[in-house]
Amino acid sequence: MKGQVADKKLELIQWLSTLEDDATLNKLIEFKNDETALLWNQIADIEKESISKGIEDADQGKLTDHSFVRKLYEKWL
Repeated sequence: MKGQVADKKLELIQWLSTLEDDATLNKLIEFKNDETALLWNQIADIEKESISKGIEDADQGKLTDHSFVRKLYEKWL
């Protein structure tokens, strides 16, 4: 299953890399943005608040190194 998804993604990436039509590119970007908006509207308010807080923290440089977090939680990964 994972291989099939990866193959489809690669096929799309290859197709996109050759695409020159602005109208099609704009439609794809619009689709991506609509999909993001749809997903955003499907999550709970508390999840939205958590995501917004995370973005705010990142913008303020309040970040924790990925390797530290991975080491901290490695027994659950």
